[in-house]
Amino acid sequence: MRYLFTILLLVSVSAVSFAQEAETKDSISTQVPTYVKGTVIDLSTDTPIDRVNIVNLNQVIGTSTDDNGDFEIRAQLNDTLHLSYLGFKSIKVRVTNDWLKFGETKIGMTELALALEEVVVNQLKLTGYLEIDVKQVPIKSNYRYSISGLNNGYEAGNRRPNAVSKVLGAIFNPADFLHNMFGKKPRELRRLKKMKQDDEIRNLLASRFDREMLMVLLQVDRYDLDEIVNQCNYSKDFIQSANDLQILDAINECYEEYKVLNRNKSGRF
Repeated sequence: MRYLFTILLLVSVSAVSFAQEAETKDSISTQVPTYVKGTVIDLSTDTPIDRVNIVNLNQVIGTSTDDNGDFEIRAQLNDTLHLSYLGFKSIKVRVTNDWLKFGETKIGMTELALALEEVVVNQLKLTGYLEIDVKQVPIKSNYRYSISGLNNGYEAGNRRPNAVSKVLGAIFNPADFLHNMFGKKPRELRRLKKMKQDDEIRNLLASRFDREMLMVLLQVDRYDLDEIVNQCNYSKDFIQSANDLQILDAINECYEEYKVLNRNKSGRF
């Protein structure tokens, strides 16, 4: 009986030691950063593209391809890489097990087709009579919405389904728009804040004016992105002329102010 107890004790100790060793190896392996490599090519010519901007949307780190179209970036399984280059269609690529296993892959990008829309010029046939000719002048199709109890109408620009609601929100409670954006997107806004810490991304944003990366990370369209900055009391001139890095800094600064105001208002955040 004593021998049986001793054997069971040794087996238990061995099992515990093995489990601890495996756990230690797993923890070490998770701490070691993994990288993926690739080459970006032009699908139409099969030639490499240099200086392609690549951002890991999950870890918010960036890099770019070298003269041979090659790149290397830290990534984990299921991370999404966003690739963009002037004149080419931006794409998203998910990191797969095979990519991590084999280490390298080829990614093709398609050149944007630049086509001018057909412009129709309607010639005005003037008669010389002011009352008749003035009716031929086209009127700008911006729509104004009147609200009961208020004297003035409010211009919303077009008849988009959410145009009226945006006007009403801006009039009755200007903070509602920012609350809906900032309150429902804490993770996305933390990513924007993290972008400022990566020199590669900062340099990339400083040379861009298309807002594409900001829209991807915040998951909003261009209209709502401009409206965020507008509601943060930045001028239209700033919105139109600022580069993407300046817009990023403006949104981050506004978000920090929003958190302080929201904390004072509710006593929590």
